[in-house]
Amino acid sequence: MSGDADGAPTVTLAVVVGAHGIHGQVRLKVFADDIAGYRRFNGGALTLKSAQAGPHGTIARFAEVPDRTAAEALRGTELTVPRSALPPLGEGEYYHADLIGLPVETPEGETLGRVVLVENFGAGDVIEIERPTGKRFMVPMRPEAVPDWSPERLVVDPAFVE
Repeated sequence: MSGDADGAPTVTLAVVVGAHGIHGQVRLKVFADDIAGYRRFNGGALTLKSAQAGPHGTIARFAEVPDRTAAEALRGTELTVPRSALPPLGEGEYYHADLIGLPVETPEGETLGRVVLVENFGAGDVIEIERPTGKRFMVPMRPEAVPDWSPERLVVDPAFVE
């Protein structure tokens, strides 16, 4: 999770991967279920006019992007919204952005490291933890591997630690 100019936490929902067509549309890699419910990105710098998911990613149009040249200039731009704009979570749910940076320890309180990445390869989320030595290991984000977690820390069962 990063912050905006005021320091308020923001979350990246998508990134522009390229231009699409000649009228200013962009192709997006989307990290959320749907971005159509959001209209303003990057502190109001971009206003979403339309977004349509397709077989090769989402195609979007922004009010501030009039042509292909402007669309190409956005390549690599992350589309962020305030963390407070995200829908509330249900019991046992989490946003990947909320896990990044959390300290990780064993049930006995031994420090294991910090969460540096959350991946999903199709069978569920996997967290990547970096030890203080710099070595990294991965743990499935399942109750048997992560029996306790909160906005302050994650507890990992030592049986899942390399």
